[in-house]
Amino acid sequence: MSGAATALRKAVRARLASDAALSALLGGPKVHDEPPRALPPPYVALGDCESRDVSGDDTPAEEHALLVEVWSREGGLSETLKISARIVVLLDGASLTLAGFRLASLGWVFTDAGHVAEQAFRRATLKFRALTEPE
Repeated sequence: MSGAATALRKAVRARLASDAALSALLGGPKVHDEPPRALPPPYVALGDCESRDVSGDDTPAEEHALLVEVWSREGGLSETLKISARIVVLLDGASLTLAGFRLASLGWVFTDAGHVAEQAFRRATLKFRALTEPE
């Protein structure tokens, strides 16, 4: 994972964990770098991050596809979708500070929500596209 991707994940996690409205929906600041093993849902976990070089002739840059996962146990998708909607509000178009990099753009691409087969969980996967440049 590139340094820019690591800085992006850290800034996204900090933004989500510091939001009182999201914490209220989750029952606490339950935003994790990966799904916790022993914590029951609801919670948010950062998912995969795919990065690629999109540098121009004079401008170095990276494009990142970052996944954010929402996990819930509530019957139906209502809780999962409410949490997902709050995450979109917090991140779509956000101006985040990244250590050593500049965030040129951050945008929501899609949300895919549904039931996890053979488990009593509901999950939403949100995809965000980010463009970073070195400082």
